[in-house]
Amino acid sequence: MPVGRQVPPPGPTSRLWPSGGAHLWPAGGTSTAQTHSRGHLVYAARGVLSVHTEHGTSIVPANRAAWTPAGFTHHHRAHSSTDMRIVFLPASLARLVPDRPAVYLVSDLAREILLALTGPRREDRAAGARARLRRVLVDELREAPEQPLQLPEPRDDRLRAIARTLREDPADSTSLAGLGRRIGASPRTLSRLFHDELGMTFYQWRTQLRVHHALVLLADGHDTTRVAHACGWANPSGFIAAFADLVGTTPGRYRAGP
Repeated sequence: MPVGRQVPPPGPTSRLWPSGGAHLWPAGGTSTAQTHSRGHLVYAARGVLSVHTEHGTSIVPANRAAWTPAGFTHHHRAHSSTDMRIVFLPASLARLVPDRPAVYLVSDLAREILLALTGPRREDRAAGARARLRRVLVDELREAPEQPLQLPEPRDDRLRAIARTLREDPADSTSLAGLGRRIGASPRTLSRLFHDELGMTFYQWRTQLRVHHALVLLADGHDTTRVAHACGWANPSGFIAAFADLVGTTPGRYRAGP
């Protein structure tokens, strides 16, 4: 079963301005569902965020930034105490990035720009300087590979039933055939649905779900061995390899922070 978590305290502390914002979220803090007329990037200067849209859930640890285009209904959730930064992009820059939600690896330069655009001294720079920083930020993101930390949301009721089961217990190692027997679907049908709807195999999807859960538990301070077992790995070495393959760093380095 998933590792237990504490009841979150209420409410974030927010600072907003026309081009962005900063929110200090308590663990478990969740925003209301909303849409914006401009696309925006979110970045966790500390902690871990999840961004939820109709396309799925994006996990945003400190080495990633999530892009949500204009008009997409979304909400955010903080995992552990989280310092969330937001940068809105004008239409002239938004057209240079995808018209769908995406997650990017953040370079050192992109991280410093995100912090500069959302930090306490952001207004010390002239408007033209801030505009140039946003352009360099977009150029950095366009050079960065998209990262597979967005877990697509299934639409088929049979896949939704499987998703609910595994979200409740990511350590459940029941085979696809076994899960299919529970919901009355053949493994062949389910395999086709995973490929057609989500663009990956069941086992790839389950690994991503487990790594998502691992990011949250690591942000809560749990050690690698405990997280490995809570997320369905029989031994830490297999978990470390899968985590590093998706996140780009080991769980231990991830816990140590950027």
